Amino acid sequence: MSADFLVELGTEELPPKSLLSLSEAFEQGIANQLQTAGLGFAATRAFASPRRLAVLVEGLATQAPQQEKVVWGPPAKIAFDAGGNPTKAALAFAGKNAIDPATLKNCVENDGKQDKLCHRAVVPGVKAADKLGEIVTEALAGLPVAKRMRWGASRQEFVRPAHWLVMLHGNGVVEATVMDLKAGRTTYGHRIHHAQPIALPSAADYRDALRDGCVLADFAARRELIASQIKEAAAATGGEAVVEAALLNEVTALNEWPAALLGRFDEDFLEVPPEALISSMAEHQKYFHVEKDGKLLPFFIAIANIESKDPAQVIAGNERVIRPRLADAAFFYRTDKKTSLEAKRELLKKIVFQAQLGTIYEKTERVAALAESLAAKVGADPAQAHRAAELSKSDLVSEMVLEFPDLQGLMGRYYARHDGEAPDVAAAIFEQYLPRFAGDKLPETPVGTAVALADKIDTLVGIFGIGMPPSGSKDPFALRRASLGVLRLLVEKSIDLDLCDILTEAAGKYTGLPETARVVERVLSYMVERFRAWYEEENIPAEVFLAVAAKQLSNPLDIHQRVHAVNSFSQLPEAAALAAANKRVSNILARADIEVPSQADQDMLSADAEKTLFNQVTQVTEQIRPLLNERDYAKAMQAMAVLQPSVDAFFDGVMVNVEEQDIRRNRLALLAELRSLFLYIADISLLVPEK
Repeated sequence: MSADFLVELGTEELPPKSLLSLSEAFEQGIANQLQTAGLGFAATRAFASPRRLAVLVEGLATQAPQQEKVVWGPPAKIAFDAGGNPTKAALAFAGKNAIDPATLKNCVENDGKQDKLCHRAVVPGVKAADKLGEIVTEALAGLPVAKRMRWGASRQEFVRPAHWLVMLHGNGVVEATVMDLKAGRTTYGHRIHHAQPIALPSAADYRDALRDGCVLADFAARRELIASQIKEAAAATGGEAVVEAALLNEVTALNEWPAALLGRFDEDFLEVPPEALISSMAEHQKYFHVEKDGKLLPFFIAIANIESKDPAQVIAGNERVIRPRLADAAFFYRTDKKTSLEAKRELLKKIVFQAQLGTIYEKTERVAALAESLAAKVGADPAQAHRAAELSKSDLVSEMVLEFPDLQGLMGRYYARHDGEAPDVAAAIFEQYLPRFAGDKLPETPVGTAVALADKIDTLVGIFGIGMPPSGSKDPFALRRASLGVLRLLVEKSIDLDLCDILTEAAGKYTGLPETARVVERVLSYMVERFRAWYEEENIPAEVFLAVAAKQLSNPLDIHQRVHAVNSFSQLPEAAALAAANKRVSNILARADIEVPSQADQDMLSADAEKTLFNQVTQVTEQIRPLLNERDYAKAMQAMAVLQPSVDAFFDGVMVNVEEQDIRRNRLALLAELRSLFLYIADISLLVPEK
């Protein structure tokens, strides 16, 4: 038999930014615990609102299936003496499993190897009613809550105080206590529209009963409703609302009975950069903004957790609240424009970048010198790259960025334009932070590219230099993001740059950085290793990356081109045999006990198979030399694939380690030439999976 099961934990307002993740984790936790207990079910469904976390399990079995328990005992030759009587070992087995000693001879079975005592018993499955309290407790304990709290006299801990607990299996209440709360069937509706308890007839009635109580418990349905309300409200302005997923999720988590309201603000505020207004509306008030043809309109959309009889009053209240917020942004903007970025830069001398690495002002000095050096390599004007880097952090001390940190770089771009800086210099002040996250855009200007590279490389070298690399989940200076940012810039913009050179130059711009060569080696190793995750996302096998990494290269663009070439090669029908042959060659050469010449002597070749291989290696080497110069690694690898039949024929018909030392040395030299040919691009012997 089966019936729907519902668990709802009623709380004080849950954190809006984590409500969705808590809800999903609770649902998954319940499902995992049920599976572990052997309790079957059809499906699970999560519900979440500011005051509740709930999971509905459809078709939950009332009892897990019975299982056969098999216990093996001692071998028969040990269980019985020569007279066929049970020994102490057999009697102990009988006592442990409640078996009548007189029936032990009937318990002998063969386990596939020998006769042994065996006890088989049918164990009834666990009853849902006996297990659900423990299941819910374990699921709640496993939620990703960074900081838990206690309340009242209770010793229980949770993200917020818990006030009620509903646990229903079908239409019956589950006898359980969780978080010092006795399970019942009573939940609660909207605090204003339905400020009274709701008695749930059954688990299946949950969603409809709460809707009658003015609570949309389904997070996804509530989010969809809010999105449609926002779209409808924006249509009245002739524009379109911009709905970002993170803000939509947060607003959905703040409301149980949402109603979208359209408000407006004074058009005079539009003189302020739109990003500042948008940040103010979203960050402080959770409002959605409206645009038309990419330009901000003087409207906002608020989501109220109430269906007001007089919405105009609610709108007016929101308009009163937003005005001082926008007025602050306008004041900050006007104040900031009174001082140039160059003048603001002086304030950076008092702000520490890192205690051992000096001030932010000193960082801009290093980045400016490095960006100027990089400019020629990325097609940028060196003077503009230097200037942009000097001003790159000046907006950090602006009033606007101090209030809205997410506007760093962006406000610098506006202020640079106001100061009359060159367009590319202004753009670079924003572009220095790109890419900010996975999939983010890259700088569009060469100057921005130079500054972005210089800034990230300076941080990497400095932080590694003082011995503070990322560890585990701790990465306070976002070095993983910086590394991937550098790799993306170099690869996606086809910048032919040797990291070893630029890292050494960056390290040289620090004063007193210890062991420069060692720091460069560590940073380079760390950065190249970031490629591994990159290629995992591209579904490129790890052994392909490792085959290229074995070359210990330091040019990301070159590494990337080789990885894709080797990946294409690995899918050719000849690849597996050639990879295995290369591994065999590597092992033979590693075990060689004589000096191997750099080149095989053609006159000493006697067997047809070795002559054929020598000729083909010579021909392929000549053929791929121009391809390697052009870095056309894919064509070069395809050209090498023709060697497979002659390599196989060589190993089938030629003995390498013969008695005659001169012949053995010459054949080893031929194999060394073969291996060197493939090593031009990668160590393809690593394409052979480890056993």
